[in-house]
Order: sequence, then structure tokens, then C-alpha cells
Amino acid sequence: MLPEKFFEVLKYEGVVSITTWSDNEAHVTNTWNSYLKIKDDTLLIPAAGMTSTEADIKKNNCVIITLGAREVQGFNGYQGTGFRLEGTADFIANGPIYDEMFAEFPFLKRVLAVKIESAKQLL
Repeated sequence: MLPEKFFEVLKYEGVVSITTWSDNEAHVTNTWNSYLKIKDDTLLIPAAGMTSTEADIKKNNCVIITLGAREVQGFNGYQGTGFRLEGTADFIANGPIYDEMFAEFPFLKRVLAVKIESAKQLL
């Protein structure tokens, strides 16, 4: 589902925005491209805090994630490109995925797992 251009973006550092919402209020938190891992059609993100994100996901598990990299050429020769991902999310606090992520990111308390339902290149 994810195009090669998406994986090219992940080779460079950039800010990732994670948007959740519940009770008619949006919440945005951030992480880094280098923290993202892909397993099948699931995006795995180490979570140290993200308590507001977790509270939203308990009520509404839909998320929108945006990320990009200036170093990757976008449409029509544009300098930089980005993606908008939509999906459903849950937090993982134990098990093989948690252990695998903890080995690489020992600061995490949980793993935010997002099942990607759509991916759109923006630029």
C-alpha cells in the first residue's frame, strides 16, 4: 500500500504530526521520521508520553499522520514531499512488538500501532 516515495522520505529526518480527536476537540503531538517503523500495513511509533493521544484513541481510534522530508523530490520537481496517512490506532504495552521496539527505543512506555488505511502524497 505504501509507495516507494514514502520509504524514501523515511530515510531523512523530519517532524511527524499525529492528530487525534474526541469530544469535538483535536489533539496534535509530534515525533520524528527516524522513530517510525513499518510492519506489514502497520506503522509502529515509540510512545513515552502521548497520554492525551491515548485518551482520544480510547474514545475514537481514528488518526491522521503527516510527515515529510525536504530532501526528497515531490511532484513537478518540487523540493520536498510529504504524506498524509489515515488509519486506526491502538497502544501496545507488552508482547513481541513491544519487545522489538523497546530494544531499539528503550525510552518508550508503549507502542502506538496505526493500521494504515490510506496514504496520500501531498507535495
